[in-house]
Amino acid sequence: MTNKKNYRVSFILDMRGYSEPIDTIFAKLKNTVTDVGGIINDFKPLGQKVFERAVDKKFPSGEYVQIYIEGDSSVPAAIRGKLKLDKTINRVFIENC
Repeated sequence: MTNKKNYRVSFILDMRGYSEPIDTIFAKLKNTVTDVGGIINDFKPLGQKVFERAVDKKFPSGEYVQIYIEGDSSVPAAIRGKLKLDKTINRVFIENC
């Protein structure tokens, strides 16, 4: 029996050079979560936000998304692993809720 936990997964998306509708990225994020065994409880696109301290002057703002999920303790590492090489994902923050 696995012990399910609740997580909040926050993404900062890099939309530079991306020509598809943003809904395709949202669908990809949802599919990634379900593929690794996570159950999506809530999905919140938070919109475009300007960074307080931009590391790259060519990337001063990003699209923010939060997904509230339920899954076992292997889900956070699996999400990071699947999205590690994705150029549209700038940052991934995963925390227990």
